[in-house]
Amino acid sequence: MELTVRSMGWEPGGRIPPSYTADGEDRSPRIQFDGVPTGVQAFALVFDDPDAPGGTWVHWVIYDIPGTARELPAGVARTDTLPGDAVQGKNSWNEIGYQGPSPPPGKPHRYILHLYALSGPVRAPAGLTARDLEAAIRPLVMATATYLGTYGRSK
Repeated sequence: MELTVRSMGWEPGGRIPPSYTADGEDRSPRIQFDGVPTGVQAFALVFDDPDAPGGTWVHWVIYDIPGTARELPAGVARTDTLPGDAVQGKNSWNEIGYQGPSPPPGKPHRYILHLYALSGPVRAPAGLTARDLEAAIRPLVMATATYLGTYGRSK
């Protein structure tokens, strides 16, 4: 079985509901993962917008999610640490926790959840950027999965 990740808030490739965006409640969606390889000790997740005008914009970084976990609940708190020893990094606003889609008016942007199954925890303090996290997990990655959503504003 292959590692999969999905948001319970929208269909694959579908429109992200406003409740998960800056136009609504701006809360993180419920996320589930399945097909976890044997031996996984931790997970990391990055949620980003590769269509942002200045380059990829990161909306969420979270790591050291326990290897026994199979989901993240909706509305994860914007705190450094979470129950189960998960730790949150900094998004492109230089803040801890989830901040939802808020693209400029125009063509809808793609938003991608990147899930990494790891052979061990990162064991880094809160506040890693996506770039720092990706460098730290490089030797730990056992499997990856992605999930796409879209969101746009007309004005």
